[in-house]
Amino acid sequence: MSATLELARQLIRLDSVTPRDQGCQELMIARLEAIGFRVERMRFGDVDNFWARRGGDGPLVCFAGHTDVVPTGPLEQWDSPPFEPTVRNGLLYGRGAADMKASLAAFVTACEDFVALHPGHTGSIALLITSDEEGVAVDGSVKVVDALEARGETIDYCIVGEPTSDQALGDTIKNGRRGSLSGQLIVHGIQGHIAYPHLAKNPVHLMAPALAELAATRWDEGNAFFPPTSWQVSNIHAGTGASNIIPGHCEIRFNFRFSPESSAESLKERVCAILDRHGLGYELHWQLSGQPFLTQPGKLTDALSRAITAVAGRQAELSTTGGTSDGRFIKRIARELVEFGPVNATIHKLNECVEVADIEPLSEIYRRTLEQLLNTD
Repeated sequence: MSATLELARQLIRLDSVTPRDQGCQELMIARLEAIGFRVERMRFGDVDNFWARRGGDGPLVCFAGHTDVVPTGPLEQWDSPPFEPTVRNGLLYGRGAADMKASLAAFVTACEDFVALHPGHTGSIALLITSDEEGVAVDGSVKVVDALEARGETIDYCIVGEPTSDQALGDTIKNGRRGSLSGQLIVHGIQGHIAYPHLAKNPVHLMAPALAELAATRWDEGNAFFPPTSWQVSNIHAGTGASNIIPGHCEIRFNFRFSPESSAESLKERVCAILDRHGLGYELHWQLSGQPFLTQPGKLTDALSRAITAVAGRQAELSTTGGTSDGRFIKRIARELVEFGPVNATIHKLNECVEVADIEPLSEIYRRTLEQLLNTD
């Protein structure tokens, strides 16, 4: 059994449902300290985080990730216990196998192999690890970044180990992400008996034309790296549960995934202008969970792409699609940042799994990228 596979299995056994870490970080820390990393444990609230660094000079290459996983869902629908790592038909099953304990294991073994080969390497290597990525993400990477920024630390190159590959290991690198802006809209009407509509105002009826306009609006055209901004309703709720009552209000929850061609403020203004034009009485509460970010093709994308080609034999595509990650926080102090990890087909699903044959090559890709970025012969 390869060292990376064995470490991935050890991590999966620890039921680190967000925001619990359950000992994953201490397992990683012991391995990192053994090869000369200085480790700072950074606990904020109920969240465990750590920052580990080897070396004091630049450039600084950082691996970033999370030990927490999403809940398992119905245990009886798993083919094997989610926290008992199981290999079947060439796949490693377990919650977090793909998102992202295989990447965490590969980070550690890549560093171990790199240090063994290049004990006197130039530059520095770091790991930024949290247990608050799958949850509310308020006491995790964002707090570590705040602390690092406050003391003037910056990162030259950062690889976030999110599962970015689509069909095969190495086919996709995420070099940016869209922003995420959510809204809770409450449209006010007047509750009444459904048989006397003239004595009431139905907020669902009032909202319908505005909802149609919002859904049909072209918010922007995107750009060479980002698709156009999208607006999607996630929930509509109204009524008391009784079939003979016109509701007094209607609640709509929606989300923008937006490109840099729009700002959060411009999107807010345009939504309010549409609602006002339809004469609605409403409340609107906003939550901005991430700004869009982009790493232009450069030294990091080139080094990682070359490593992927050497190990996996394929040319990676740069992409900004998908959800948010902690890259949205780390990019603030990182000159270049990308996300790269295993195939994402089963993440957050029942019977989450990763190809066993991809696990050791993932570690080798990370190691080769280190060698190129730190100019090691």
